[in-house]
Amino acid sequence: MKTSLERIRNDIEQLAKFTSTPGNGLTRMSFSLEDKGAREYIKKQMKSAGLYVYEDAIGNVVGRLEGEVDGPVVMVGSHFDSVKNGGNFDGQAGVVTALEIARVLNENSIKPKYPIEFIGIIEEEGGRFGSGLFASRAMIGQVSRNDLDIYKDENGISIAEAMEDFGFDPSKIHEGIRKPGDIKAFLELHIEQGPILESKGMDIGIVEYIVGLTEIEFIVKGRPDHAGTTPMDMRTDALDIAVSVISKISDFAKEAGSGTVATVGVLNILPGAANIVPGEVKFMVDIRSKDEKCIEEVKSKIEESLLESCKINGTEFTSTEKLYAPPVKLSDNLINKVIKYSDKIELKRELMLSGAGHDAMVMDKITDVGLIFVPSKGGRSHCPEEWTDYEDLQKGIEVALETIIDISKND
Repeated sequence: MKTSLERIRNDIEQLAKFTSTPGNGLTRMSFSLEDKGAREYIKKQMKSAGLYVYEDAIGNVVGRLEGEVDGPVVMVGSHFDSVKNGGNFDGQAGVVTALEIARVLNENSIKPKYPIEFIGIIEEEGGRFGSGLFASRAMIGQVSRNDLDIYKDENGISIAEAMEDFGFDPSKIHEGIRKPGDIKAFLELHIEQGPILESKGMDIGIVEYIVGLTEIEFIVKGRPDHAGTTPMDMRTDALDIAVSVISKISDFAKEAGSGTVATVGVLNILPGAANIVPGEVKFMVDIRSKDEKCIEEVKSKIEESLLESCKINGTEFTSTEKLYAPPVKLSDNLINKVIKYSDKIELKRELMLSGAGHDAMVMDKITDVGLIFVPSKGGRSHCPEEWTDYEDLQKGIEVALETIIDISKND
């Protein structure tokens, strides 16, 4: 019942070919030509493993292995979209895990008691439409038909329009909803995206908690004026205010404690000319913590600081929460199963916290969830240098395989 290192390597390398930035990392946006190529590869591999293959109303790729009973499904997989100029393992490692488990079950004629669904999930990163964890949120009923018109890419194309161009009907997105009781368990394997496992010489990480996260868009509005003729004491400079607050955000996170982190990764200045006083500044803040109160504390301090600063020169600001997911404690039952099988094959393991968000944290709202990490070289991720040794990935897949067999055979 051994997995194949050669097949695992081939899957990663073949999926890496579906990128719009060859030679400069993996860039695969949802509902793009690259998406189409990757999903066709995934579907082909699923069919070769004897699965019934379909695409749900959300756009996810699913391969189904029927069980002895028509009960709740055991689900395993991850996402196959990417960030811009990302790496070949983020998300893809979990999809490859699903493919390889399906092959091994097929080769060994293993018939599960409960049906198993192997899934490739779209738009986890939010790289195209700015709606992270989109598909998993849609699967638990947190995305409405109206939302599909609201979220748009940089070219103004909405999720609804992109879905229609891909042959999906946005009005039927509700048909992809999974209810509590539909899924027996959800297992995801992911690269760590951090340095802990490698630095400690561990084979796998077993995630106990996934941090909560929020992404908030702040817009500071001032007045665009001529840079040469407007005196400094008569300006309504949006950038002055934005920068004065942004410079404090790191301190806000440190003061909150509990490992809280906050990042400003997007900053847009309008009109964006050297000879015009900035009239509007948009910036995105990403806040993460295992303590929900710490997230709220940082958010409140940013808003209070902006409110105070805006009074100085007559600027105004608005804030819009683009994404929110609370901290998640993962299933003790699945944690114990992963521990059992990692010990069985004598792997060195580490119980740990995930500082990154994953589809697993959303699926936790309707079912038991497990999350397995494999080491990341140098802790690098979301960059072309992202790397996990294939042998390390295989070790994680072996544990996931044993865990899936257990879950699918037992009540």
